[in-house]
Amino acid sequence: MLRSLWIAKTGMDAQQTGIDLISNNLANASTNAFKKINPIFQDLLYTTIRAPGSAANAQNLLPTGLQVGSGSAVTSTERINVQGPLLNTGNAFDVAIQGNGYFQIQLADGTLAYTRNGAFSKNATGQIVTAEGNTVSGAGVIPSSATGVQINSAGLVQYTQQGSTALTQAGQLVVANFANETGLSALGNGNFIPTPSSGTAQTQTAGTNGMGTVNQYFIEQSNVNVSEELVKLIAAQRGFEINTRAVTASDQILQKLSTLGQ
Repeated sequence: MLRSLWIAKTGMDAQQTGIDLISNNLANASTNAFKKINPIFQDLLYTTIRAPGSAANAQNLLPTGLQVGSGSAVTSTERINVQGPLLNTGNAFDVAIQGNGYFQIQLADGTLAYTRNGAFSKNATGQIVTAEGNTVSGAGVIPSSATGVQINSAGLVQYTQQGSTALTQAGQLVVANFANETGLSALGNGNFIPTPSSGTAQTQTAGTNGMGTVNQYFIEQSNVNVSEELVKLIAAQRGFEINTRAVTASDQILQKLSTLGQ
């Protein structure tokens, strides 16, 4: 069997994975705080027929040698954590981080997770929660008698009550950062958990020590550039087509070989 068939097959697999990732980016172009994901391509192992630098004869060494590759593969993905644009929603419980950092939330099983999606709301007990009902760490409880809620740039949550302009503190949003945020593991719903690659969560007050600031009434939008993704999609499609042509060419060679001696 011709080696080129299998090499072209790895190329088609790699391009298909790239198309899958681009499709996911496009599907999340309107998802709050979504960060686009790029594939990382690498070449596969090489068959060394003649090693570079080996002896060509008694006096000379081969300047290059002879190596044949075995194709390509997507070996990893990279999340591009560039700030998305901020959208003013007018909702007092909507918050966005301008700069570095993640909001800390508690999942239903008690696991601490982290998100950039600050589309929060208040539940029946007055807790500030995510759209999935997960509690936002440090936000405190807003009583039913509250007439207004203020969240400042440091993440301090305060409220007012009827007949008074005095602010009462409910809590302080927990904002965290990581040594390698691209190493976080995505759970879906915009939530992430730490891994050995990301390092442990480093909590800081928003606006201090390089941490971003909290912006009330805003939501961070997706950082996907639709035009850019469409161009990448066309390039990936062409790459797939080129590999199918290599398969066709190899098939034609096999057809010729099969007719020899007949």
